[in-house]
Amino acid sequence: MRMTMAINEPDFAFLPWDLPLEEWPEDLVVALPRGISRHIVRFVRINHVVYAVKEVEELFADREYGLLFDLQRLGVPTVEPIGVVAGRTDKAGDDLPAILITKHLEFSLPYRALFGSSLRLDTAGRLLDALAVLIVRLHLVGFSWNDCSLSNTLFRRDAGSFAAYLVDAETGELHDVLSAGQREFDLETASINVAGELLDLQMGGRLHEGIDPLVTGVSLRTRYDALWQEITGELIISREDRYQLEARMRRLNDLGFDVAELQVSTQPDGDHVRVQPKVVDAGHHSRRLLLLTGLDVEENQARRLLNDLDSFRVKIGLDTDSEEVAAHRWVNERFERVMAAVPKSLRGKLEPAEIFHEVLEHRWFMSEQALATVPFETAIAHYVMTVLPNKPDESAVLGSRLGSPSDDTAELRIVLPPEAAE
Repeated sequence: MRMTMAINEPDFAFLPWDLPLEEWPEDLVVALPRGISRHIVRFVRINHVVYAVKEVEELFADREYGLLFDLQRLGVPTVEPIGVVAGRTDKAGDDLPAILITKHLEFSLPYRALFGSSLRLDTAGRLLDALAVLIVRLHLVGFSWNDCSLSNTLFRRDAGSFAAYLVDAETGELHDVLSAGQREFDLETASINVAGELLDLQMGGRLHEGIDPLVTGVSLRTRYDALWQEITGELIISREDRYQLEARMRRLNDLGFDVAELQVSTQPDGDHVRVQPKVVDAGHHSRRLLLLTGLDVEENQARRLLNDLDSFRVKIGLDTDSEEVAAHRWVNERFERVMAAVPKSLRGKLEPAEIFHEVLEHRWFMSEQALATVPFETAIAHYVMTVLPNKPDESAVLGSRLGSPSDDTAELRIVLPPEAAE
């Protein structure tokens, strides 16, 4: 018997590997909700951690183990691969299937535990949204699932919504990039599988009467298409129209995607630019900002500052190849401009990156209320005059933001000056 393990857990060696999974003793198996699977799956607890063990042929176990590692490295929501047990034989010496071990995703549920007669319709919609987000994430990294279904997905509640995780990668393939045909096949398979799974629940009297399985299957495709367009679609804006670009970035951030950079090209009329965002996994923004500007800040701050840097580059008309030049100008004309406007007596309120972030937030809310882009200088002056003086010292309130209504913003009323918005 051979064991390939990603963790140092000696107790795995003492499980009854010489028994088929369906014969494992009840006192060893943990009773947890399970989805429908073509393979036998059991849950076991070792040192207070629950693992899923699945019987599968060795070739497929090794392949799925590697794919799950690759997907985790790429930041896609999946179950965590732990190990493969191969070369199993029973007490009579006959071969047994290999075992794939994954870590059980805490607080997650299969679709059969969620889609039921008592499920509210808006909750069903959020589950489909979560599945659409997962498929988009997989396609962005070049993974074709080839068997996308509710059965191969786990759902976990996430602040009033749901997050979907890939469970079964056995049929998947990882490429550098997917063709339109590969994405189309995945979506067609997903729509058919989702409709079939919900029809099965309906036949058993376990589906809410307001959920139409066929319509729901088609709606998954609609949700995916809208999200894919939001992420990969081009946006044509004027050089002065920063509001539209920032709104697009915020929608992407709200969907859980980060904008790494923008592909920018000038339209024939010279007054408009075509912008296409490139989304990435969270985690590299502080490194990118440090490399470009020398500013060493937290990840969320870096993401916000980089968004502003990218939109600044669009305004001044520099393409991606001139990123370093744009970054140098951004530091001088944007970041240092804000810091210079802050009186010395107020500079201890918040760290510089947080002050800059809050100025951007303040400008956003001013523009949202005015339904037009508020000039940068106007936002800086208004923030320094009305918001920053009321902030506690940084040691007391670190990372406070202007994103929710407060005494500083609830009664804000903006009158735009006659000059053109920056």
